[in-house]
Amino acid sequence: PMGSERMEMRKRQMSTTQETPGAAQAQHSTGNRGSNACCFCWCCCCSCSCLTVRNQDEERARRTSHELQTEGIPNCEESPAPTLEEVNAWAQSFDKLMLTPAGRNAFREFLRTEFSEENMLFWMACEELKQESNRSVIEEKARLIYEDYISILSPKEVSLDSRVREVINRNMLEPSQHTFDDAQLQIYTLMHRDSYPRFMNSAIYKDLLRSLSEKSIEA
Repeated sequence: PMGSERMEMRKRQMSTTQETPGAAQAQHSTGNRGSNACCFCWCCCCSCSCLTVRNQDEERARRTSHELQTEGIPNCEESPAPTLEEVNAWAQSFDKLMLTPAGRNAFREFLRTEFSEENMLFWMACEELKQESNRSVIEEKARLIYEDYISILSPKEVSLDSRVREVINRNMLEPSQHTFDDAQLQIYTLMHRDSYPRFMNSAIYKDLLRSLSEKSIEA
């Protein structure tokens, strides 16, 4: 019986010795997966490099979005300070407001407060396109205008109806100085009917008018 028990004990020891490396290897493998788990799943490991990468990607996306919204926006037009007579004339008609750089600058400043500055930028880009005569330059500027203000992927997309968009798409097959004429007129009309009345009642216009009036009295 004693010999039988010793044999049984040796079998158990051998069995345990054989199983131990496998168990240790499995545990080591599991431990490795655990240390890198955040590379394959959403974890809350604050020291994980993957979390840092995700944060960097999110920050880069926010920065890219901001750059897309601000890139390509030209500075205000150069112009002398408006006179009191000019500012009073702006109230007579929208055409007189849009006729002078000072008027466009003041109106553009107001549009910026309403997050609709792209309307003025688009109108100005169309005016610039009309001045071009070189075919290659016209095609390049037309492409940029389309990407900046017509494409639905652009953060500066202007509001146009489907008919005008169809006209633009046809015109883009052979771009010219007048590719965006219908769209420009539609945006001009939109600014006239929608934004211009609010501009005339805005603090931007009233403060400018008051300041020029006071200077006129002092003079």
